[in-house]
Amino acid sequence: MTTSPLKDSFGRHIDYLRLSVTDRCDLRCTYCMAEEMQFLPKREVLSLEELEILSGAFIDRGVKKIRVTGGEPLTRKDIMTLMARLGRRLEKGDFEELTLTTNATQLYHHADVLKSVGVKRINVSLDTLDDKKFTQLTRRNVLSKVLQGLDAAQNAGLKVKINTVALKGFNDHEIPEMISWAHGRQMDLTLIEVMPLGAIDEDRVDQYLPLSAVRDNLETQWTLDPMEKRTGGPARYVRVRETGGTLGFITPLTNNFCAGCNRVRVTCTGQIYMCLGHSDKIDLRAALRGENPIDELNSALNQAMIKKPERHNFEISKRGADPSVLRHMSVTGG
Repeated sequence: MTTSPLKDSFGRHIDYLRLSVTDRCDLRCTYCMAEEMQFLPKREVLSLEELEILSGAFIDRGVKKIRVTGGEPLTRKDIMTLMARLGRRLEKGDFEELTLTTNATQLYHHADVLKSVGVKRINVSLDTLDDKKFTQLTRRNVLSKVLQGLDAAQNAGLKVKINTVALKGFNDHEIPEMISWAHGRQMDLTLIEVMPLGAIDEDRVDQYLPLSAVRDNLETQWTLDPMEKRTGGPARYVRVRETGGTLGFITPLTNNFCAGCNRVRVTCTGQIYMCLGHSDKIDLRAALRGENPIDELNSALNQAMIKKPERHNFEISKRGADPSVLRHMSVTGG
């Protein structure tokens, strides 16, 4: 059986795992999920031990970066146990980076521990600094907790990047202010186009704001110097000359970014999605719980590399259309 580094049929080396540890979230962002969500039964979710074994299988196949996601990963009970175990392999040099994406509502309680287990930087999802807008968007009045979490992260020595989804008619006029605020705190910021994942209570046609238009607007007040920075991911970066900070653009709809894709996503139930924009998946949980877990995992990973598509199929084209992918982002992990 082939156990060489992961490489798909288009020659892309897969060295980045986004690992979801829960589909649950303590927010209900209107572009991400409905208010009344049906979350997975706990019996279907991988145990911390299974998540550790799964991560190890990827590390052994050449994965260099693991990002822990959700849902909201910090709502998972005993999540720091898993982070500490992965941190020990990080310390040994088995892989290069352990990081996390969070909404920061629970970050105040965990920032110091994250730093102590080897996490150096985190991504925080934050779409507005306006308290009323935040409550409207997330259906929860907890912006103060998020800001407290950001303070705790920076005080712990964690580098923070803000991820902001651009939403038409909601936060578009606030984007320059958010960039100035983030850069003033030495935090990078990346703008993201809304993605058509899962049925929600609103129509994404009403939410979709092309980042090409946002960039044109920003260039009327700032100088955006293109950067050569590449992470193998979807973001394209500029340096805002006036603020000195880095600004990223993730454009799944206006500018396909798949040619350099280096990642796969695994859900908290052990389903590997080779592409965020496709429904095709392979069951790693069955392999984990089989008679020969490591051999079966490697066989499943080989199959995943063969089936990884060349590009995604995201589209927001007309009002009332079904989402391009029926599962919610919280299922796959951001």
